[in-house]
Amino acid sequence: MEKLTREDLYSLEKYAEIRLEFRARVIDHKKNRNVPIGPHATLYFEDRLTIQYQIQEMLRIERIFEPDGIKEELDVYNPLIPDGSNWKATFMIEYEDPAECKLALAEMIGIERSVQIMVGGYDPIFPIANEDLERETEEKTSSVHFLRFEFPRETANAAKEGAAISVAIDHPAYRYQSDVLPESTRASLVADLD
Repeated sequence: MEKLTREDLYSLEKYAEIRLEFRARVIDHKKNRNVPIGPHATLYFEDRLTIQYQIQEMLRIERIFEPDGIKEELDVYNPLIPDGSNWKATFMIEYEDPAECKLALAEMIGIERSVQIMVGGYDPIFPIANEDLERETEEKTSSVHFLRFEFPRETANAAKEGAAISVAIDHPAYRYQSDVLPESTRASLVADLD
């Protein structure tokens, strides 16, 4: 999948004009790219459109229009766009009650390495987690992680040919498996693979 360049982005003025329409398009697109795993964990799979939206929003909020500032945002977010052999996702652990969340995060150290994608009868794919920076301490893990799932060629081919896909977490403090992904989600994610 092509990385974003400055030419792919809207100016602040143009973005202000089209923001509501663009936002609605991205929200609709994201509906097929979120996979809940149990009651408190979700994978939000990124692609070129979701990352463009993130960059546009950062430029708008921070009022960034200088070339160096735009390049900095592109450098930060472009690595989250899939490369054709992988899926990239924001992994979030979410609890409504902050006290409950704090306790859970203390029990879930290493959870990001326990996420796995299953495609048909192939070996599970475990993520490469948090390549940007460490997101856990000896006391707790973060509620947000960035994961990259590298697909062996045979597994990618099976996914593209319609094999059932599901996601699971196998951590002592949190064990859940998703249902088989609906066709709309499977098709959206498979489009990220060459």
